[in-house]
Amino acid sequence: MIFEKIRKEDHDEFIAMENEFYHSSAVLHSIPEENFERTCGLLMASSPFVDCIVFRDGDTVCGYALIALTYSNEAGGMVVWIEEIYLKPQYRGKGIGGAFFEYIDNEYKDVARIRLEICP
Repeated sequence: MIFEKIRKEDHDEFIAMENEFYHSSAVLHSIPEENFERTCGLLMASSPFVDCIVFRDGDTVCGYALIALTYSNEAGGMVVWIEEIYLKPQYRGKGIGGAFFEYIDNEYKDVARIRLEICP
């Protein structure tokens, strides 16, 4: 499994996965689809506030994680918020999520906090 930043050619796959994610039981409510394009635009413009890690099995995209970057006075530094994490159904239960969290720990060593909130 390879974890890497989103590329321009990932646009259509990213939008499709966002759509699947926001029309699943993993979220409390859907959001306007134009938000997907807005977010993708920020990602392609290399915004310092948002990042997307794409999960690849060879040339196949199997998931993504959307990350927000912010400063926290409480934490005393930069915070990585894992806003969304999505794996296509056929890739679930294979240890990819655990491997992703190891990647995050290594990739963002100098941040004050890594944060993920979940809802029942």
